[in-house]
Amino acid sequence: MAPFLAMDALAALTASLAVLVLFDRWPVPAVLPAAWLLSLATQRAYEQHCLRAGTDELHRVLSAAGLVAVAGSVAWWFSPGAELLHDTLFALPIAVTVALVLRGLRQSRIRAGWRRGRRLERALVVGPDGAVAVFTALLRDGGTCELEAVGACGAEDTLEAVRRTGCDAVVVLPGPWLDADLLRRLSWELQNEGVELLLAPVLADVAAARLAVTPVAGLPLMALHGPTLSRLPRIPKELTDRLLAAVGLLLLSPLLLLIALVVRLDSPGPALFRHSRVGLHGREFTLLKFRTMCRDAEQRKAGLAGLNQYGDGAFFKITDDPRITRVGAFLRHWSLDELPQLLNVVAGRMSLVGPRPLPPDEVVGLPEEFRRHRMLVKPGLSGLWQVSGRSDLPPDERMRLDTSYVENWSTALDLRILARTPGAVVRGTGAY
Repeated sequence: MAPFLAMDALAALTASLAVLVLFDRWPVPAVLPAAWLLSLATQRAYEQHCLRAGTDELHRVLSAAGLVAVAGSVAWWFSPGAELLHDTLFALPIAVTVALVLRGLRQSRIRAGWRRGRRLERALVVGPDGAVAVFTALLRDGGTCELEAVGACGAEDTLEAVRRTGCDAVVVLPGPWLDADLLRRLSWELQNEGVELLLAPVLADVAAARLAVTPVAGLPLMALHGPTLSRLPRIPKELTDRLLAAVGLLLLSPLLLLIALVVRLDSPGPALFRHSRVGLHGREFTLLKFRTMCRDAEQRKAGLAGLNQYGDGAFFKITDDPRITRVGAFLRHWSLDELPQLLNVVAGRMSLVGPRPLPPDEVVGLPEEFRRHRMLVKPGLSGLWQVSGRSDLPPDERMRLDTSYVENWSTALDLRILARTPGAVVRGTGAY
């Protein structure tokens, strides 16, 4: 909390100094720092969950600025001259801008620490064993995360476990064992211990933006907004995908020509591999890749079914596939074989981000509900499971990540996946 107080104080002092230098007037600079910090506190801008991940930070800072503006207007009403209101309205945008920039830089440093396993909050997980195992796996595999599970227990043993582990937060998982009296008692006990209480929703893999608390008859009910699947909100994504793919093709054209030449020289066969894949609404299209296997790879597939690392499931993948050429292994490791799919993106058959396109025979073997979900969006060059382990992930995890992407799609999610893609390519995890 202290760093955020210092940054907000610096923002207010910067705005005050600007008023002093430009207008040589003291009333607003004299009271602005205290008023600014007080208004931020009343808007709960220093609560732990807000400081942890910047939750609703823009709204809280702007609301605080609104309070200061109202206070300045009231003071101006009872004082002569327009200087007071003028200086307040001049100083506030400066304070808001500086505060948001400083808070953003601080949050970036905090998230960078999370990626390195630093500054993690120690969390005690309360719930049944099975639910605890699933939740801790989500924390471990969910990418950048601020919580680290340090223990688990039942509801009756929570207070003792809190004192034993010295945790910062308690995560309570839903279930029939949880009732209102127990939760109320637990909240009071944890408040006395200075430990935050977090209640997990019934549904997993739901983005925070889809959840909202709605008071009804004095009861806080949680509203779950439906996924964004209509075409209108996705028009900017469509345009951006095609534009970026076209620019990428133009910039990478020398590299694409070089790779095509090397593929042709390495082994007999065409430079490009064309294969039928299932896209939006189940429509098939021809996917383009640089050829990484021998020319008769498809004919040999049936004879290698026993080597499938996924067993007899819908997905097909072989570690150290004997059909892969020397150049093909290099291209797959660095994902260079996927670059021709930029043509599929320009043609509108694929997106830069989305579930990976699957062949028709693999789609048929998928569970019906999952198959229906992934066909609601275009397949992508990159996606959640590509940046989370690629082919090393078990089938259930791949399906969970694809479903989570479809249900929680947003522009921000696409940007996060694109930002994680270069790192996933360099690591090469699951690339074979």
